[in-house]
Amino acid sequence: MTQVISSPAQTGTPIAPPAAPVNPRPKVSLFSTIGQDAPAGLVVFLVALPLCLGISLASGAPLLAGVIAGIVGGVLVSVLSGSAVSVSGPAAGLTVVVLSAISTLGSWPAVLAATAVAGVIQIILGLARAGIIALYFPAAVIRGMLAAIGIILILKQLPHFFGADADYFEDMNFLQFNGMNTFSAIGAAMKALSPGSVLVGVVSLTILLLWNTAPVKRQPWSRLVPGALVAVLAAVGINQLLKAVAPDMQVRPEHLVKLPVLSSLGQLAREMTFPDFNALRNPATYGVAFTIAIVASLETLLSVEAVDNLDPQKRHTPTNRELLAQGAGNLVSGLLGGLPLTAVIVRSSANIAAGAQSKLSAFIHGLLLLTSLLFLGAVLNLIPLSALAAVLLLVGFKLTTPALYRKQWQLGREQFIPFIITIVAVLFTDLLKGVSIGLVLGFFFILRDNAKAGSYLRRDDSEDNAESPNAPLHLRLPEHVSFLNKASIVTTLDQLPADSRVILDGTRSDVIDHDVLEAIEAFRQAAPARGIELELRGIRQVALGAH
Repeated sequence: MTQVISSPAQTGTPIAPPAAPVNPRPKVSLFSTIGQDAPAGLVVFLVALPLCLGISLASGAPLLAGVIAGIVGGVLVSVLSGSAVSVSGPAAGLTVVVLSAISTLGSWPAVLAATAVAGVIQIILGLARAGIIALYFPAAVIRGMLAAIGIILILKQLPHFFGADADYFEDMNFLQFNGMNTFSAIGAAMKALSPGSVLVGVVSLTILLLWNTAPVKRQPWSRLVPGALVAVLAAVGINQLLKAVAPDMQVRPEHLVKLPVLSSLGQLAREMTFPDFNALRNPATYGVAFTIAIVASLETLLSVEAVDNLDPQKRHTPTNRELLAQGAGNLVSGLLGGLPLTAVIVRSSANIAAGAQSKLSAFIHGLLLLTSLLFLGAVLNLIPLSALAAVLLLVGFKLTTPALYRKQWQLGREQFIPFIITIVAVLFTDLLKGVSIGLVLGFFFILRDNAKAGSYLRRDDSEDNAESPNAPLHLRLPEHVSFLNKASIVTTLDQLPADSRVILDGTRSDVIDHDVLEAIEAFRQAAPARGIELELRGIRQVALGAH
């Protein structure tokens, strides 16, 4: 006999949980942290400048496009974003997309139109609250992504540190545009060392390491002057000295920062490229825009999730607001002739490592990019790339410290395996592919664990004859039964002994997924053939139809 007791909770309408108490952080004034944010903004500016130029070069876009995107990311996105320490700008992950887009649409102005449309799509995604997807990124995968980025930073900056690499500055992929890979590029660099670059890099790295020692940190002046600034100034001084006393050892021009030198706003306006809105008549433009929007949104959500993990204050970034901010940034960047932009982990990591406390540091970095474009091009072009490589080497090490690997190992294989697989996958493919592999593996462990703990089976102790061997088996379903619980429930039902009494209890469940209800109904119909006497509590029946 099968008894069915229906419950109004099974209509599929969830019961809202009680609101959690909110403990807001104490408010601080906008400029109360400028003592930490200004030096951090300067450090991020020094790191961001060559990245903006290098990504422009790799994307097949005008050099100015990367700097414009960096300015928009700093000045506009930082204001609109809810992240305290994230930095936005042109990203290496979009270089292939932009290269392909130029080929598909036939011109850079057409790609600018697509970038503006991509910004509108991101704004729509933010309004649709699509940012919730970031909550489903497993922590082990995020930590693996950060550790992999740290290793890549170290490996990719070594050729610049040695002064023997013509590749662009933030090529995060294993396979490079020049036909080499990460390891062959290091090998080639070792065979073509530039003595001046090595000297500058070693001195810069030594200064940075000294700046992080306890004796220096205890000095009040060390908190006012960032070590990266001291390292860069020392690098410029050493190279100028080499130019005067040992010209053969000076850093070669191709291994210095290359910034367009402008003398006025009018010249800047003449150098800018604007979108061709006639491209909006081409259906291919919308395909390119959708691709840019999706890739940029995924990179942004991954980056802000990682940055929240790195933030010493563990502040949470509202992801829907971030999509809105990035959409506005891409809309404006496209209209002004800039590259597509995202939240970027390398610059954000450098920002945190430099002691940033609020979004003011990202805003300052954007202002410095704008100021440098207008007034300081000739001065900044004296900075050796090996000095900037030294800054990123230290940032990379902080992202992939041995302590991180020990911690993940101690957490067990369910945490360590997705962590290490994500690292390997990112190292040998690229950021998005590697993280996708890590996510698939992470979800596998989640589903496997969920299949083990989806329901609760025991002898019913509420009956008078609980001690009897004929006492019913009581299968109690969890509070929220989704399709993820289906494997566990079906497996448990299949393993029930023949000729038994079973109570399948859903009275404590707020929602039971329709797929699960169908599986229960299939079991109810098959139960008599196995001699199972089934009682359903709080579970509505569904029609299985012809199938």
